[in-house]
Amino acid sequence: GKYIWSDGDEYVGEFKDDKPNGQGTYTWSDGRKYEGEFKDGKKHGQGTFYYTNGSVYVGEFKVGERYGKGTYTFPSGGKYVGGWKDGGMNGQGTHTWNDGGKYAGDWKDGRPNGQGTLTYTNGDKYVGEWKDSRKDGQGTYTYEKGEWKEDQYEGEWKKGEKDGHGTYTWSVGSKYVGEFKNGNFWNGTEYDKDGNIFGKWVNGVFQK
Repeated sequence: GKYIWSDGDEYVGEFKDDKPNGQGTYTWSDGRKYEGEFKDGKKHGQGTFYYTNGSVYVGEFKVGERYGKGTYTFPSGGKYVGGWKDGGMNGQGTHTWNDGGKYAGDWKDGRPNGQGTLTYTNGDKYVGEWKDSRKDGQGTYTYEKGEWKEDQYEGEWKKGEKDGHGTYTWSVGSKYVGEFKNGNFWNGTEYDKDGNIFGKWVNGVFQK
């Protein structure tokens, strides 16, 4: 069957009890479009949703919302593949950016939350805990390129910065062990590659 609403919305497909039920295509007057399964007039089951900005969602729906497993492709070429709940990214999922960056891990309310691994475009990698899209909790950051190549930080993070107790190891084998504050060495000890004390940091100031 086919039905056109007064506002210009259009549905072509199967009906039951005067509502879209089964397979069908619903096109909104603003250009949005859904192709897939319906139940009692709502998107329910497998389907594809086309947004006006060029993004596309392919996956499961429940009572009108994205729910279950699905793939969302952004207009920029980025892509999210994973779990959905209440219309947002939730559960396990992988977000790949068109520049090569990639996050794989836990999501909650559309943001990285929980355990996850972020691989940066330049090859740097963070493995650890997240809170609202920011590194927060325990985590390990490994540098891949540039002046910090093969350096590694392992320890606590707060709001995206190294903050709390941690160990920074240089590629040559020397290391700093102690407290970090806003990404900086704060109160701790620096060791050379043989494990001998090289100096101390007190409130962000190095003392030989």
